Amino acid sequence: MNERSSTRPANRRTRPAVLADVARLAGVSYQTVWRVQHESPNVHAETRRRVQAAIRKLGYRPNTLAQALATGRSRTLGVVSFDRATVLDAVQRLRDQGADGIVVIAPQKSATDALRHLPTDGPLVAVEAGPDDSVPVVAVDQYAGAVAATRHLLDLGHRTVWHVAGPADWPEAIERVRGWRATLAAVGIRPPPLLRGDWSARAGYELGRKLAEDSKVTAVFVGNDQMALGFLRRLHEAGRSAPRDISVVGFDDIPEAAYFTPPLTTVRQDFAEVGRRCLHMLLGQLERAARSPSRVVVPAALVVRESTAAPGPR
Repeated sequence: MNERSSTRPANRRTRPAVLADVARLAGVSYQTVWRVQHESPNVHAETRRRVQAAIRKLGYRPNTLAQALATGRSRTLGVVSFDRATVLDAVQRLRDQGADGIVVIAPQKSATDALRHLPTDGPLVAVEAGPDDSVPVVAVDQYAGAVAATRHLLDLGHRTVWHVAGPADWPEAIERVRGWRATLAAVGIRPPPLLRGDWSARAGYELGRKLAEDSKVTAVFVGNDQMALGFLRRLHEAGRSAPRDISVVGFDDIPEAAYFTPPLTTVRQDFAEVGRRCLHMLLGQLERAARSPSRVVVPAALVVRESTAAPGPR
């Protein structure tokens, strides 16, 4: 007889622990284990302690497939971010896989248009979908953010504000342009020619060529922080600086913005709050078992740093 095989423990566990194992070790019913897992208040404190101790000892992990079959919920959320055709396809695949709720990040107009063709049943929230009313939406107030950026520069004494915008097919860029134009129009200023980029630092650098070398330009609102970074580089190469020669405001408040040279005045988007609002809206739809069109707007906040100042003498 092989000595090694004769000494192998006969009761060695060869499979993961299941709910029945936990119930047996804790001396309770499997229904009680289920209630403890789902934090039901109708469980005695000592019983809860025994069940939790058994779960830890056995290393038990809930079988999500079994839970989905029992409750009709998979406890999973899907996230989609593509163009129109792939948005529709991806949403359908997530629905087929049993996702309880879906978040569609729709930064481009093509994706926003696709929302109107999505199924009307099932929890779904769109992020940054522009002024669409066909599905529930959570969006940062892009318009108000652009107003705050432009107003800040005008209040410092600049006679006008130039704008380096994002792509024309992005609702975020559209709203920022709209806020910039409306703020200038409100004080009787005709907007200067619009410059259009693609959100990249390269675009800010290349589009900044004309502005950086124009002595009449004193204030620029750049559509995002990455393009602002490129613009600051172009300004430096032209032998000029912010805010001495040109005040610069960005948008987003990326983590690096505070470490630009100079630290960038920008508009903060609270993405963590957007995520919380999305989850809250999805959970509300799950509880009501219905989807109703609604729009939640998260405020944008101006963060003033060292890249803006009153215009110097001309």
